[in-house]
Amino acid sequence: MSIVRIKELVATLNEANRAYYQEDREIISNLEYDNLYDELVRLEKETGVRLAGSPTRKVGYEVVSNLKKSPHDVPMLSLDKTKEPEALSAFLGEYNGLLSWKLDGLTVVLKYDDGELQQALTRGNGYIGEDITHNARVFRNVPLTVPYKGKFDLRGEAVISIADFEDINELEENKYKNPRNLCSGAVRQLNSETAAKRRVLFFAFSLKTDEVFEKKSEQLAWLDAQGFEIAEYEIVTAKNVAQAVAKFKEKITAASVMSDGLVLTYDDIAYSESLGSTSKFPRDSVAFKWADEIAETTLIKVEWGTSRTGLINPVAIFEPVEIEGTQVSRASLHNVSILRGLGLCEGDRISVYKANMIIPQVAENLSRSDAYENILIPSNCPVCNGETEIRQSSPDDPETLYCTNPSCDAQQVRALAHFVSRDALNIGGLSEQTLEKLIGGGMITDFGDLFSLAKFENEIKKMEGFGQKSYDNLINSIETAKDVELPNFIYALGIRHVGLANAKLLCKFFKHDAQEITEACKNESYMETLSEIKGFGEAISHSLHVYFSQEKNFNLFSRTLEILRIKTPAESAGEKPLDGLTFVITGDVTQFKNRKELQTYIENAGGRVTNSVTAKTSFLINNDAHSSSSKNKKAAQLGVPVITEADLCDKIE
Repeated sequence: MSIVRIKELVATLNEANRAYYQEDREIISNLEYDNLYDELVRLEKETGVRLAGSPTRKVGYEVVSNLKKSPHDVPMLSLDKTKEPEALSAFLGEYNGLLSWKLDGLTVVLKYDDGELQQALTRGNGYIGEDITHNARVFRNVPLTVPYKGKFDLRGEAVISIADFEDINELEENKYKNPRNLCSGAVRQLNSETAAKRRVLFFAFSLKTDEVFEKKSEQLAWLDAQGFEIAEYEIVTAKNVAQAVAKFKEKITAASVMSDGLVLTYDDIAYSESLGSTSKFPRDSVAFKWADEIAETTLIKVEWGTSRTGLINPVAIFEPVEIEGTQVSRASLHNVSILRGLGLCEGDRISVYKANMIIPQVAENLSRSDAYENILIPSNCPVCNGETEIRQSSPDDPETLYCTNPSCDAQQVRALAHFVSRDALNIGGLSEQTLEKLIGGGMITDFGDLFSLAKFENEIKKMEGFGQKSYDNLINSIETAKDVELPNFIYALGIRHVGLANAKLLCKFFKHDAQEITEACKNESYMETLSEIKGFGEAISHSLHVYFSQEKNFNLFSRTLEILRIKTPAESAGEKPLDGLTFVITGDVTQFKNRKELQTYIENAGGRVTNSVTAKTSFLINNDAHSSSSKNKKAAQLGVPVITEADLCDKIE
């Protein structure tokens, strides 16, 4: 039960962190959070299990120069396939079997020794895989430490949930067709920070160890006790395997991750090992593939929808048809390349199916009139009527359509969401959904309008999810947000390359005088002035110049500045101990709650924190001075001193 409780605590605490840091809302009190956190720390110590997604883990991202190749101890063969439930009964004969999901992701091998994750490999060509250990360490549910101290290997599937796929794909420039493609790209990234943002999960399904087990089901129970997530399975016989297949099929629409079928394997380990394999397939397992239900229908039209990133996606609208028990009338075509590849024309007969029985897809254009020019790729955005353009990052990437108007309502939502975020104006009660409604209702067109929402009291209280109390909370939050420091306001503007740290440096240089800042940024000799700010190069300076030189931006900034009550940060007397010094933080922190707290400590002492080690870096902070991390190597190359947290505190005190 301790392992189950650890997973519950990790999920609860991470959800609380997400709500607090990303959505500006509290779902549990600070006291309750601290109690749950302490309980998690205690259980991790007692069990020896610590998950990669645990909030007790200080994440240090790693970048590798390339993915090294490594041979598999045992070849990873493909599975023979069938679409007939009767064939599964014949396969089992008199033996019991394990029937489980065939998850649609990327097969990964994890190797453990002395209670710690040592290596992770992709399937590769079945004989040689790619080393993705740096990425496996940031999978959301992979145990980094386990109570068992011996050696063991396990196989499993790296996947991205359907909900996470939809959220992430909304922000991707090049749309991924399905969660598997997104997961495959995430798992094989050179930078583990990218993999972490993709929210990869891992589900175990087989084990290789010197420990003695008679049944594979016993191995799975053992893996569960070590802290691993196990792919859902049922123990079946020849008599009931067909009924078990039907049960799994009923669960598909409610499943959180994609599957492309089921896997059946013998439960008896000795019998499985006695069967050996062919040159292509192991003889102890077989894959059951869902028979895609394909329906014919007629294409009515293609609609185009603009996302929050400005990406415009084509969607096929067709005569309703029933597939897998539900009516379907639309399917995403993903991008311009797929639209052209299908050669679609209004009125064409098309075949449609549900990929993995969930996501509607256009399988084929049966008419093939090749008159797809009749479906015009819009030259104007369907939301704002602004001009569009087709972009292609490289010859191998798909062609995608974009709206070029930065004031497009669809893109405004994203800009406004940034403006009200925690490190900006910190206005609670304004989710992206609420902002969409306010824009759609004509109540706001830019961030300056947020401060006059009170005149739309009746309209806001009639919005779904709003009443008198929620309206009052929103207005009070906006009023409170007027008391803001200038760096937070400048950060809220969303100027390219100007994060909160750079906004603080800019304000400090001009002694928090907004007029001096705008005059310097608008001036034709802006580069000469702004380059005097430590860390400001051409990219940052040019972005500031472009932003404030545009009359619309400058007027909006000035108008909003008159509404706000700019607070001047309290500066301690005299020179600060870290004035003029630039720091990079890497590795685990011990004396501070997290890196953010350490960064604030440095900035309050006059220092600056950046992400990359360069010749301008004064110190790299890493409690492990002998670490082989890329930042330590870079510091050694450039002669940048590596210090610990304790060393830093000594400098300040």
